[in-house]
Amino acid sequence: MHVHAVGDAECKYWLHPDRFDIVEDFEYNCTPRLRREVRQIIFEHFDQIVIAWREHFRGDRAE
Repeated sequence: MHVHAVGDAECKYWLHPDRFDIVEDFEYNCTPRLRREVRQIIFEHFDQIVIAWREHFRGDRAE
């Protein structure tokens, strides 16, 4: 399961619900501050993202 953040910059993070963790897959044009902000937003909404992902894909696929 993963999320993208897109704007003037772009990044993708894989979510690991079993260990409440995220791993950056890639980033383009992201400043260190922006990367921290995106990570913070993901962690603040981690459970909501996981629930929405599972509802949307009807399972716990790691895609």
